[in-house]
Amino acid sequence: MNFIKRTNILQILVLLLVASSCKKETKEISEAELKDSELPKGMLPKMKPLENETPILTADYIAEKKRKIDSFYNKNWPNNSMNGAFLVAKNGQIIYEKYEGYANFRDKTPITSTTPIHIASVSKVLTATAILKLVNAKRIDLDQKVTYYLKEFPYPDVTVRMLLSHRSGMRSYAYFTDRDKSVWDRHNTLTNQDILTIMGTKNIGLEQKTGTRFAYCNTNYAMLALIIEKVTKLSYREAMSQMIFKPLGMTNTFVLDFDKDKHNVAPSYKGNKVEIGIDYLDKVYGDKNIYSTPRDLLKFDRARNSPSFLEPELLSQVYTGYSNEHPGTKNYGLGIRMVNWPNGKNFYFHNGWWHGFTSSYITLKDENATIIALSNKYTKSTYAVRKLSVLFGDYPFKVEDE
Repeated sequence: MNFIKRTNILQILVLLLVASSCKKETKEISEAELKDSELPKGMLPKMKPLENETPILTADYIAEKKRKIDSFYNKNWPNNSMNGAFLVAKNGQIIYEKYEGYANFRDKTPITSTTPIHIASVSKVLTATAILKLVNAKRIDLDQKVTYYLKEFPYPDVTVRMLLSHRSGMRSYAYFTDRDKSVWDRHNTLTNQDILTIMGTKNIGLEQKTGTRFAYCNTNYAMLALIIEKVTKLSYREAMSQMIFKPLGMTNTFVLDFDKDKHNVAPSYKGNKVEIGIDYLDKVYGDKNIYSTPRDLLKFDRARNSPSFLEPELLSQVYTGYSNEHPGTKNYGLGIRMVNWPNGKNFYFHNGWWHGFTSSYITLKDENATIIALSNKYTKSTYAVRKLSVLFGDYPFKVEDE
């Protein structure tokens, strides 16, 4: 009898474990299927990978593109002069990649596919992505005044949309902190909160009236990083990790932890290989200070092109130009640069430059192609990779010019 009782108890326990496991699995599935706007209040919206893209590229297609890209590469960076990382992909499939030079010239650490390199202002695309996911989840309103989120913010007419599109009229923090010691002592490392406090207490005037014109300004994205922290109740570093890096498997991407990592990351160099040291602006994040690799940025790019990224109405606003008060083809959306040609063709990208780091991120939305170049030795050749767009679509660039 005791044996039978024990057997019944064991069966009941097994059934309870199975039921609990099924319940947990159902919960995880349901959470994964929820739209951003349907997420419980305590749950962050997260990027979702775009996988199994089609069609699969043929060997002949890859060989043809690879031959042309290799020819471009050798002309653009002769004698293995890139000192960086370069990747071209279509439908999420890598067609061409190359890694050469040194992450650190002192100890001859080679640059490989897993070497994180500072992506400079390409960081703005990632910061904007986190903001847009929070907008998608109804945690942030694009047209809400910044003062709603940051009480110290001294410019009452600036909205979140204006920060994203560089129409706030604010001055660059690098300019109002570099000369006057009564504003900031450059012996001290500047932080995002310091920038906000200075603007709120030191009578830092606007460069131009809010909303009147486009003016690219890093201060906008330093403030967006603080808004991310305010809304998520996490550090910018942790919020970016939970919302973007971890969900997409970007294992070699991180926001610099200045005090912990400043001497461990790849330094940058002038064109003559002289190392460029750290300065008082290197702790500010949002506008810069993300380290990544081309493979990780490819995962990010494909996720931004996934149907699950944003609701269609919001997505259309991302790729709308906000800097066209003067006639021309160059424009800026919500965290993305663009060129809009009269024939209706659009080119979306973002470049970066910080110290000796240069970066280029190109997303050819019509052709599902991605072009990424990163370098830690200063060179403008990084930006020439846009010419490769003609290999995939009708873009008015000439490969042979490079």
